[in-house]
Amino acid sequence: MQKEIILALNRLFPKQRHPLNLNNSGSETYAEWQYEKGADTLSCYAGYCSEKDILDGKNILDMGCGAGGKSLYYASHGAKHVTGVDIVERYARESAELADKLGLGGKFTFVTASAAELPFPDGSFDTIIMNDFMEHVSEPEKALSEALRLLSPGGKLFVNFPPYYHPFGAHLSDAINIPWAHVFFSEKALIAAYKELVRGLPDEKERLSLRFSEKPGGGEYISYINKMTLRRFKKIIREKNVKPVYKKEIPLRPFLMPLAMLPPVKEAFVKMAVYVFGK
Repeated sequence: MQKEIILALNRLFPKQRHPLNLNNSGSETYAEWQYEKGADTLSCYAGYCSEKDILDGKNILDMGCGAGGKSLYYASHGAKHVTGVDIVERYARESAELADKLGLGGKFTFVTASAAELPFPDGSFDTIIMNDFMEHVSEPEKALSEALRLLSPGGKLFVNFPPYYHPFGAHLSDAINIPWAHVFFSEKALIAAYKELVRGLPDEKERLSLRFSEKPGGGEYISYINKMTLRRFKKIIREKNVKPVYKKEIPLRPFLMPLAMLPPVKEAFVKMAVYVFGK
């Protein structure tokens, strides 16, 4: 019954602009969409430093780089060299194609690896960027430890992520347009509705394998996210005894700032959590 309600309500809400749908329509690839968003990512830190401060002459690690579009934005805007890391193997080809198109092959390297165990020596990077990454990684505590290990003395780690109770925190908005759907409906119903909505699409299999996994005891769950909340992230950094040199919680809209500051509901009205750590 919940599935049918989701499908009916879904028609009432506008479709979200999503890279998977843009790619299917031939408008632009996922890597190209990421490249477009490079400046937006860095603007999160405008209250602390400029884009130039983050990139200029820096050896950069982009953790959870996806198809490498944002990595290539950093490479084209002053970085000395950018290493992009992601666990999804097919992104290596997509990132290489855009790197060649932009003439940035010499300033970018893609590495397929787990963020919990990276093949680099201690202190290898001046700047490490975790953009829209902390809510996806399966072992966020280990990923954070790795980032701190790899950061050079005087370097900076930049972290930004949408908390789980963000309107589209379930990361199913390529098909499900309903805000806060994961709050109002069960995970089982969301998965069933999503499967129906993407049935027959050219990349149906890729979407399903990216989004969902089998539970050990049977049944499926949304494995693309780890349900990272503001509270959980604060607990992680407290337990690791690392203190940010800068932090900010960006509301969904400026006029919603009071709700984004109100403890009982703030998780639902914060668009982006922003942190900077130093070494």
